[in-house]
Amino acid sequence: MQTNLFIIIMSGNHIIKPVTGLLFCICLLAASSRPKPHEVPPEKALATFQLPEGFQIEMVASEPLVADPVAMEIDEAGRMYVVEMHGYPLDKSGSGKIKLLTDTDGDGKMDKSIAFAEGLMLPTGVMRWKKGIIVTDAPNVLYLEDSDGDGKADLRDTLVTGFALSNPQHNLNNPTLGLDNWIYLGHEPAVSTQTFKSEFGDRGGDVYYPDKKETPRLPDNARGRSVRMRPDRAGLEILSANTQFGHTFDNWGRYLLVSNANHIIHQVMSAEYLKRNPNLLVSNAAQSISDHGNAAEVFPITQNPLNQLLTDLGVFTSACGSKTYQGGIFPAPFDSVMFVAEPVSNIVHADVIHDKGATFTASRVYQNKEFLASTDAWFRPVNMYIGPDGALYVVDYYRQIIEHPEWMADDVIKSGELYNGIDKGRIYCITPKGTKPLTWVNDLKTTQWTNDFLVGKLADPNIWWRRNAQRLLIDGDDKTVVAPLEQMVANEKNPLGGLHALYTLEGMNALRPELLVTALKDNAPGVRENAIKLSEPFLQDNAVQNALTSLQNDPNAKVRFQLLCTLGFLDSPEAGKARENLLFKNIEDPWMQIAALSATPSSKNNLLGAVLNRYQADNAAYSSLVERLSTMTGNGGSAVEIKTAIMRALAPEDKKNGGWQAAVLQGLALGLKNNKTAAIALKSEQNVLVSAAINNPSAAVRQGSIQLLNITGLIQNASTKLAVEKSVRTALDKKATVENRTAAINFLSLDNPKLYIGPLKNLIAPTEPLPVQLAALKTLSAVPDNTVSHFVVEQWPSLTRDVRNAAINTFMVNESRISLLLDALEKKIIDPSAIGWPRSVGLMAQGNAALKARSRMLLTKKDDGRMEVVKAYAPALSMTASIDNGRTVFQKNCSACHQIGGKSGTPYGPDLGTIRNRRPESIMGDILNPNLSIADGFDIWSIEIKEGEPVQGLIATESPTALTIKNYGGQETVIARANIKSLKALGMSVMPAGLENQISQQEMADLLLYLKQGKQDTAAH
Repeated sequence: MQTNLFIIIMSGNHIIKPVTGLLFCICLLAASSRPKPHEVPPEKALATFQLPEGFQIEMVASEPLVADPVAMEIDEAGRMYVVEMHGYPLDKSGSGKIKLLTDTDGDGKMDKSIAFAEGLMLPTGVMRWKKGIIVTDAPNVLYLEDSDGDGKADLRDTLVTGFALSNPQHNLNNPTLGLDNWIYLGHEPAVSTQTFKSEFGDRGGDVYYPDKKETPRLPDNARGRSVRMRPDRAGLEILSANTQFGHTFDNWGRYLLVSNANHIIHQVMSAEYLKRNPNLLVSNAAQSISDHGNAAEVFPITQNPLNQLLTDLGVFTSACGSKTYQGGIFPAPFDSVMFVAEPVSNIVHADVIHDKGATFTASRVYQNKEFLASTDAWFRPVNMYIGPDGALYVVDYYRQIIEHPEWMADDVIKSGELYNGIDKGRIYCITPKGTKPLTWVNDLKTTQWTNDFLVGKLADPNIWWRRNAQRLLIDGDDKTVVAPLEQMVANEKNPLGGLHALYTLEGMNALRPELLVTALKDNAPGVRENAIKLSEPFLQDNAVQNALTSLQNDPNAKVRFQLLCTLGFLDSPEAGKARENLLFKNIEDPWMQIAALSATPSSKNNLLGAVLNRYQADNAAYSSLVERLSTMTGNGGSAVEIKTAIMRALAPEDKKNGGWQAAVLQGLALGLKNNKTAAIALKSEQNVLVSAAINNPSAAVRQGSIQLLNITGLIQNASTKLAVEKSVRTALDKKATVENRTAAINFLSLDNPKLYIGPLKNLIAPTEPLPVQLAALKTLSAVPDNTVSHFVVEQWPSLTRDVRNAAINTFMVNESRISLLLDALEKKIIDPSAIGWPRSVGLMAQGNAALKARSRMLLTKKDDGRMEVVKAYAPALSMTASIDNGRTVFQKNCSACHQIGGKSGTPYGPDLGTIRNRRPESIMGDILNPNLSIADGFDIWSIEIKEGEPVQGLIATESPTALTIKNYGGQETVIARANIKSLKALGMSVMPAGLENQISQQEMADLLLYLKQGKQDTAAH
């Protein structure tokens, strides 16, 4: 289900936790109470920006020279190619263009524009190549060339075709020339559209070169992953991960991706390594590297933002256009920073990237603020580019609405505003303050592009020069440059120059193994890492093999990781020993485990035996590795091999080397999901597994046995009957351990859970430990009818927060249960806040039109009882306010229950430190109408206990045996579950209504300013 807030060509699926703040609410004020934002003319645009001290921003181009820009490229002649996508969101008439912008007077601003190419549908990217440009325009990758020098393309060729023409934000995009001479195409799975099926229902087919026979064909829309191509060599490959709109590389060629809600992702494992071993199941070859979370908070400064129905406020929802800064003129730490655009929030975000084993971690450069933010709600940054001057260029689509109508309310779609701004667009340039005016246009026009000049530019601090010099040298294919390139590799003074020299030689088919042996000894880890990759075509060379194995104790983690990946192609005793050494010395890094297991399968290698011989029960990495190995056995092993592994795991435990048995069983269960033939053959092991599931002293082994039985199925016999009877007794035995009771309930799910509806219902009660309740709820949900839904609705007032969260999930499995959930919302039995943002979006964007409309009506319904009060305070939103006075209002009226960032108050209600990024009217609505939608965990409960007085308050924490109740002022009471007689949610917020009697409109204005613009830190570094 899509939760997409279209960020131009880039919205996607995202599952996001609700924003922490006062209270969650989708709709607080009527749209008419907010002024609609109007466009800002180009001459006033720079005044809308907030940029860190030390940087400056200039406008390079704007309407009427350019409109609806989504991508750009600057070539070696100083020409700026700009992709214009006028058709977004619904126009497929062919209105897309490539504009060619030039600066005729050399003042650094574009002043001439001609249409280089027209008639494109929904173009999404451009890249300089050969004598022309490559353009992505689904379903095609096009080559356009101006052969007669008039500034207009007269040659058009389809290089590759077959990609899906799906919802535009999911189409292929941003062709990018990699360090390795491959052209990378951003791409992700086609997404089915419910509302616009005829326009965007094409899901693609084989992706291939239409004019080249006997070349690769990538099936099924390239399986929804990104693609790379080498048209000059007919190369075409599926990558191991996908990206939405935009992708980028760091200096050393590491590949960084993006999706709407997840702004920075690293593709760690390449596809060529993962496909060597078909038994290795790796569901994700990429890793999110943000240390501030997926759907991270953002801090816009937009005035009068007009967000759409499914816009998740205050977090990344449209991340796109990522770019690692490699321009060479920004100060530290920007030599290790990735920028990412967030057009829905009108910002550009910055993260500094640090090494972390085989991958990275990314941290905010600035806390509680963004690198670039605008007060203009029409500012829509969608892409970025490093220019020949080292500046960061920001492409601004400049539209009133950028979310896709698939995710909008009907009234907005019919408003006629979808294309407001179609004639507008801007391109900005960001440089360090004091940087001289742009002169690169004139400089490039007079540059003499000799071979010596190009070889020298391979070592330039700016990636624009390095990349273009490499491209032009390969295109020229002059073998006289081979010697100076080899000298550059041997000269260690400039590692980046040597790196690009290596890949230039590769592109010219002039790379020698002798040179690689030299590069493998380079002082720069990044050079060694890439030399290992480049050595793969030469693995049969003994000198190369020896040089590789000598790196197994390299001090750099990424060098060791790449070495382990590459050695997986070699089936020799030396390579096997080196791989084993690399694995066990780096076993804590899960990616090193995956790299080791990806090696081409060999009968000579008994890695599982080696792991069990070294097994350390107190080190979770060993358990993880055993599970991975066992998953491989379950996925690709024979029935005999799997049976042997099961019997070994269930044999009497070896006290000296125990603890691995559960990992073996759990891994086998994962693998057997894809090995049905072997699973069927395991019926003879059922009695052994049933016995282990009931009697084994290890809770983990019991759970692993149950997981296996869940795959093989449960045969009804005398042994099974006894096991079921024992499980029922254990599940109901309050004296049994929580682990034993939970395992027993899980075992009952293997049988017909409908037989145990009564006992399961009795186990879902506040007097029972939380794990027992959750297991019983899950098993009850396995009853295929609506029993669980009716039960949840009936018992809702007595279900605690964690049980409620799991209970909502039981509704989301089919339309019949969803209908019952909507009934409960309509009757006000269940509050919309309990559903949470991701599930709310799923309900409001589902395929069933009737349920979709009903969900939107119920989940955006306003509480008219207090709306008049909220509307009466509307003038506070436009009053001049004082932060100091706002601090006083907070201390007097709010600090008894709230803190800001863990300070300045009492931690009773929600911490208000995370609401700076919310709209003032949203905050005000929550203050004045607190019961409209109660924040998760901040509703009041009434607990009747068996011995003592009733207690009311928040459920602060819950454990298997007790609840902690927090009261006004911070006082806490611990209540044993066994002492609870009844528990009921009162449906009231801890925050009382009626604050309008204590806070005037002016005080409200002051308070809002204080909450929005209290003291903010500057830089994280």
